Amino acid sequence: MSIETTPGSAPDPEWERLVAGYLSEPGEAPVEKQTTSVDLMGDTPLTPAWSKTRTGWKNRAALGRINTVRGFRKWLRRQAGEHGHTAQTWRGIARAALWVQGTEGTQVTAARHEVQQAQRDYKAAKWAHDRRLMPGKEKDKRRREMESAFVDSANAMNKYKAAQKDARMRRAVRGVAALAPIAGVEGAGLHLLGTPGGLAAAAATLATFALIGRRTTAGELYTDRDAKIGDGDRMTDDMVNRAYRDAKVIGSDDVLKLLTPCTLTADGTAWQVEFELPSGTPAAKALGATAGLANAFGVSVQQMSQVRGEREDRIKLRVSLQVPFSSKPGRGPLLDLERVNLWRPIPMGVNLRGQRIDVSWVERSGLFGGEPGSGKSGAANDLLIAAALDPTVRMYLADGKAGADITPFESIATMYDTDGDPERLLEILEHIWNVEIPERRALAKEHGSRKLTEDMAAVDPRVCLAVLLVDEWSSYGAAAERKTREELERLLRLIVQQGRALGIVTLAATQKPDSDSVPTGIRDILSIRWAMRCMTPEASDTILGKGYAANGHNAQRILKSQRGVGIFMSGEAAEPELSRSDYYDDDEVALLLERAYRLRQEAGTLPMGPLDRLRAADTDGAVLADLLAMYDGSVELLPAARVLEGLAAAGNTVTADRLAVLVPRTDEERRRQEIDGSKVSVYPLAAVRRAVLDRYGITA
Repeated sequence: MSIETTPGSAPDPEWERLVAGYLSEPGEAPVEKQTTSVDLMGDTPLTPAWSKTRTGWKNRAALGRINTVRGFRKWLRRQAGEHGHTAQTWRGIARAALWVQGTEGTQVTAARHEVQQAQRDYKAAKWAHDRRLMPGKEKDKRRREMESAFVDSANAMNKYKAAQKDARMRRAVRGVAALAPIAGVEGAGLHLLGTPGGLAAAAATLATFALIGRRTTAGELYTDRDAKIGDGDRMTDDMVNRAYRDAKVIGSDDVLKLLTPCTLTADGTAWQVEFELPSGTPAAKALGATAGLANAFGVSVQQMSQVRGEREDRIKLRVSLQVPFSSKPGRGPLLDLERVNLWRPIPMGVNLRGQRIDVSWVERSGLFGGEPGSGKSGAANDLLIAAALDPTVRMYLADGKAGADITPFESIATMYDTDGDPERLLEILEHIWNVEIPERRALAKEHGSRKLTEDMAAVDPRVCLAVLLVDEWSSYGAAAERKTREELERLLRLIVQQGRALGIVTLAATQKPDSDSVPTGIRDILSIRWAMRCMTPEASDTILGKGYAANGHNAQRILKSQRGVGIFMSGEAAEPELSRSDYYDDDEVALLLERAYRLRQEAGTLPMGPLDRLRAADTDGAVLADLLAMYDGSVELLPAARVLEGLAAAGNTVTADRLAVLVPRTDEERRRQEIDGSKVSVYPLAAVRRAVLDRYGITA
């Protein structure tokens, strides 16, 4: 095998073609021969030769003029602030004067105060001595006190004069030390160069003062680099003004009026400041510029938080150093409570500042929403668990998506639906509207009020709160017929409107926020809102209300990793705020519900089962309850003779004709069935359940 090589001195046509235009101006023919020296070591910067031609120098001059104008404009902008050279010079002069003055003034002031006190004591002693009517011994005593006060006054005056003399001497020494270099430089300049030298010396003196005053009172130094929090810089008033100018919130000549200094929070996790916008700039303009501000501060949108202040022209800004709520949630506070009073505010989560969110649900209703996996059910659980731990609260739960979120609450719920059955939801709403609300209205009238209160509950155990949860209303609406859907919507609207004052708390939740998830007529009267992560700004506005996304409260910006985080609107605060709900895992929920069951068992407020409700209805209901009790999990049919024997054994005297009336059967069900080798009349379990539902509205 052989390899052909080319001598190093041999020309390479391809290379020559590539570098032929290196020395030529743009648009000119390539230079055939290179006349400049060769840079064998590669130390010379790669500068095209055409840049040193007339055209190149012209381009350089144009670029220089542009940079000069930009630099001059930047210098002018700097002069308007506390980093301007005039402001620096005055700070330097003030600091030099303060150094010359020293701290002797405090000593002089203290000595002057001693003189004044001693003179007052002397005057008081002299006045006491000059009184005419007094015994001789008392007169001598008063004279000695006056003489002692006179000596003290003279000593204090001598001390004051010595302090003044010492202060003047020290100040004079420091003054000479400060002025001597200035006088020396000024004299040397005038002596050597005359007036130009004097001006140069004065400029040098002013530059020295500017150097002394280069740091502001807050210790900040000027930098022409665009400082950003994301780069580790501290927040300053200049940074805030620049960010809001770059985001087009304020004009290039406008200045924000800082109402508080830029400070780091106590836990060191965020910078915060409150400021006043220029006249004519609405707060909505700043709230809608979150993305531009995040870019200017060098952080993500999730780290930005702007809240409208007490006035339209004020903004409270908070910039977190890291994405908030990126760590795991802490221990839920309900785990440490043995019992809850739902008449009082309950813990629901924490906000950006780490403060607890305690929400009062009395005379309130809520709407929680977010895409699947955003933590909506966890937020709803905060209310349900708190309600469960109050043994007086009645719970009505309905899950339209037929999931397992409310399954753990079945044992303590008054009525529930976990199958997404519109008819069952209709039964729940009809019970609340036809039974709960009339009873509560009568109670309020009995107490001489139009609403139920905690004070009434303290003296009347019949007064209590009730919680109605409707999860995934759209699923119920899709599964129901039009007439049923309209009735469901009518009843729910009436319950929300009239139930608030009567102690009925309604919470609607949805994982598909749109116009169909919760009807507009109902959504508009739900006061507490919590928007978890959403796919679109429109979905976020469906939960919070129209226009909130444009004003910076956009749940689409919440990250998938921020589970349980949402924009919370309590209806009491001026603006919604980003918050995280408390989280309880399955084991903690089971532990809390065991505690809730025990509390309700001790208080005697456990809901009655279907059989208990039947027995409490009337005599026929007791018969049907005993009949249902005869069927076990594996029996679907019972012979009529065995049914009559079992009812008789339970103390019910029921004839075959009466039983046939209580439990109507279809023609198919009346046919004799073969049991144990003989055909007998039977009562199917389905017929008994149908009779109970038709007669009492109870699902057995």
